[in-house]
Amino acid sequence: MTTTITIARTPDTAQVGDHLPPLTFGPISRKTLALYAGASADHNPIHIDLDFAREAGMDDVFAHGMLSMAQLGRLVTGWAGQSRLRGLSSRFTAITPVGATVTCTGTVSDRLEQHGRVLLTLALAAHIDDGTRTLRGEAKVCGTP
Repeated sequence: MTTTITIARTPDTAQVGDHLPPLTFGPISRKTLALYAGASADHNPIHIDLDFAREAGMDDVFAHGMLSMAQLGRLVTGWAGQSRLRGLSSRFTAITPVGATVTCTGTVSDRLEQHGRVLLTLALAAHIDDGTRTLRGEAKVCGTP
């Protein structure tokens, strides 16, 4: 059985079940974590200090959850544009280890039309190469502003 995936062309024409083009980033390196820590001012040692991470019971440091959440935002705004984003939320479900490649996906889960304007709800997710979902989220996107 073949499954057909429909790529959402624009927020104005997207339908429930359409998919956003996926966004992949990585692999996550220690350099990536150090640069993100500096850019975000999030210097939590669990993400950049191997000794600290091991003392906390981890095998290694791991990526900031907000690094992946930022990529979910990038997925949505790259498709719809910043001016159409009305909301973005996520829940962290697993860690992203050093060396992982992350793929962010989005699917139109709801479409509402009122007064000639479209409001879409997007179901978002981030998965690492082994299939583990590290984030799930939701975005609200409007049609032509």
